[in-house]
Parts: sequence; structure tokens; C-alpha cells
Amino acid sequence: SMAAAGGAGQEKQLAPTLLSFFIYNPKLGPKEGEEEKKILFYHPNEVEKNEKIRNVGLCEAIVQFTRTFSPTKPAKSLHTQKNRQFFHEPEENFWMVMVVRNPIIEKHKDGKPVYEYQEEELLDKVYSSVLQQCYSMYKLFNGTFRKAMEDGGVKVLKERLEKFFHRYLQTLHLQSCDLLDVFCGISFFPLDKMTYLKIQSFINRMEESLNIVKYTAFLYNDQLIWSGLEQDDMRILYKYLTTSLFPRHMEPELAGRDSPIRAEMPGNLQHYGRFLTGPLNLNDPEAKCRFPKIFVNTDDTYEELHLIVYKAMSAAVCFMIDASIPPTLEFCRKLDSIVGPQLTVLASDICEQYNINKRISGAEKEPQFKFIYFNHMNLAEKSTIHMRKTPSVSLASVHPDLMKILGDINSDFSRVDEDEEIIVKAMSDYWVVGKKSDQRELYVILNQKNANLIEVNEEVKKLCATQFNNIFFLD
Repeated sequence: SMAAAGGAGQEKQLAPTLLSFFIYNPKLGPKEGEEEKKILFYHPNEVEKNEKIRNVGLCEAIVQFTRTFSPTKPAKSLHTQKNRQFFHEPEENFWMVMVVRNPIIEKHKDGKPVYEYQEEELLDKVYSSVLQQCYSMYKLFNGTFRKAMEDGGVKVLKERLEKFFHRYLQTLHLQSCDLLDVFCGISFFPLDKMTYLKIQSFINRMEESLNIVKYTAFLYNDQLIWSGLEQDDMRILYKYLTTSLFPRHMEPELAGRDSPIRAEMPGNLQHYGRFLTGPLNLNDPEAKCRFPKIFVNTDDTYEELHLIVYKAMSAAVCFMIDASIPPTLEFCRKLDSIVGPQLTVLASDICEQYNINKRISGAEKEPQFKFIYFNHMNLAEKSTIHMRKTPSVSLASVHPDLMKILGDINSDFSRVDEDEEIIVKAMSDYWVVGKKSDQRELYVILNQKNANLIEVNEEVKKLCATQFNNIFFLD
């Protein structure tokens, strides 16, 4: 039989997938027969109207029901055999719901597929964080839901939600979500003080010459070096840049080393600068100077800005200017001629300095451990577990079971305030250690078959001493 030929023990793992995602406001259709008015966005859109209404009604009921037990803390998730639902109320009476199908193991019995749902695999905290980021990312580009209502009522809100989430939901790769989604941290580029000062003075000069710039952020190799934004705004802008904008512009960066993009600049400065947002060709008199708008400080002042992202080699600088001032082609040319050559020089400085420092500190041989570090105070994040993030996926280089243990330890940490250490003997060869101390969290995976507790502890101490004394400066 076919099944025998294919091996009866064949198992296929089906990753978690997004079943549905919707946003509703119970105050918008309070009367019977008007339920549809509550629904502001629903994916997938093909779902039959009555089913949409039923699903939204069910969520309302769950939220109301759980309120009776804990009035201050509404429901965050609902576990069922086949899926898990996540609820988030980012603004009063606006509810976002994400339904994720549990991972499935597909087995074959008598040649027919049999599905087993893995009910315990998904980590609540990870997917709740993903849902919160959906809102943060929407808000970065559109402002709050409330703002859309003020700008033009339900109609405008629905249009904005449709336009944004139609695209954004395609970028949610639920199968590769993990602890990093909980932290939503920022990876910082380690620098010596001298180079840091050079960057600082470059930013001051630019802000002076381009006097309409309100905020600046400076990145190198997808890592942050400097930002003038509030932390929470920077964290979500950083996620947008590194998972969406930069990967779209990946190109043979250094292929052009001998042939600068433009003719030699006066003073013999080569110039590799170009706009990642805005005009493609500055020599075209018809070139459009359209920049994406972003909204920051939405809690109090509500600033609307144009986001200008400009890059030379591995250095990228974001200039944010007041949205009420539309940037002209002339401004863009001026920015290009001032920033381009200087950023090019700075980028090669950073690169050179970084390589010197790397040589001095010596290339460490592949250590026995991998780690994730996160600091709640400055959102600094460092992971040796994750390979490069591409737009579609952030690959962890360890077994999913180990990633899940990290998530479990993190959940334990969030329940207590004091410092704590947890050591877990995981699969045959692995130890997992979680340390929480003073706003910092460190998770280490050691691959040492015969190590005992004392040795594991020593290894982690050594790691702390070498890795985390100076996360920012290579002294």
C-alpha cells in the first residue's frame, strides 16, 4: 500500500498559521441588527458576514465574562484545542483579535492523514507581543484609531486599517516568532569612543545645515548607534527599518567600491549616498519628493513627521522633519550634496575602526554557548542565536524546543520583581540558563553533555564577565 511505501511512521509538522485577524468597537453597533457596524477590519475578508458577526460577538462575550473575575486585567488569550485567540485593547473600546491555529502533527493511519493539534506549543507572551506590535506599527504610520475617527469618522478609520493591515499581515511569519518578539529590542553597534564622537559631531553638523530636521537616527549594519527619538518610538521605527525597509534595498553594497555611483565630487570625495525613501533620481526635474509620514509621541504631543532615510555603504541616517513642511526637490539635492560625501567618509571610518578593534580583541573561536541578552532600560538586545533577519524570517539556530524553554523562563521572570536565576537541564546535551538582574535578562544555551551544575554556573559567570561589561563601547 502507499502508506507502507511512504513509511507508516511519517510525521509532518505544520507550523502555526494566522486564521483570522479583526478589529472591532462594541460601541459602534449597540443595537440588535446593527452588529456589522462594530466591525472595522476583518481578515480574511471572504468570510461570510454572519460568521464575522458571530466571531466578534463571541470575543465580546469572552471579554465580558473574564471581566467579572478580574475587572482591571481583561482577557489576553483563549486556548482551545485547534487554535488560540489573542485579545488586545490598545485604545478604549477598540479591540484587536488575532486567531492563530495551533501547530499540527500530521500522521498517517491506514493511508489517511490524521491531525493532532499541539495545544501547548504556542507561548502566549510571544503572540500577545506580536499583536501589540501590529498596533504599534499601524500607529507609527497612521497615528491612533481615535485620530482617524477625528479625521473623518468610521469611514476613514476603515480605509486606513484596510490599507495598512492588508499588507502588514502578509509580513507576520508566525512560525518564526520567539522571545525576540517579546523584547522587541534594539541591536546596538559597538563602537570605540573616538568614532562615536565623530558620529555625534556629524549629526550636529547635519542638523545645523539642514535646519528643518527635528530628529535624527544613525544606524550602521542594521544596528543603532544614535537616536534622538523617544525610546518607544525608536523601537518600532527600528523594527520597520530592519525587517522591512533595509531588506527591500539589499544590494551588492561593495560591488561599487571602484566605481562610485556618481562622478568624482569636488575635492576628490567619492560619494555613495542615496535615498532609501524619497526621490529615486535627483537629476530628473520631475522627481517626486514624497516621503513616508510617521507619527511619534502619540501619547501627548502627537508629532507628524516626514521620514527621510539616506544611506551610504553600510551607514544609514534617518532625518525626521516636520510634516507641515513638504520637502522640495531642491532640499533633497542639498541634503544629497551635503550628507552624501560626509556619510561616505564616515562609513569607511566606522568600518575600518571596527575591523581594527576586531583584530585586537582576536576572533574568538565558536564558543560552547549561544545567548540572548536584553536590557529593559535602553532596550539593548543581543542574540547569537539568531541568524540574519530577512524580511520573511528571523531564523533561530537552535532547536524549537530550546526556544520554547527560553520563553517559559521569561514568563517566570515576568512574574517576580527580584533578581533570579533558573537553570534547566534540557535535551540530552543541553543546559539552559536564565539570569535576571537589575532590568537585564540573559539566556544562555550550553551544549555540554557531561557538564554538571557547578561547571555550568562557572561558564555563565565567565560569559557575563567577557560579554556584558561594555555592551556599547569596545574599550
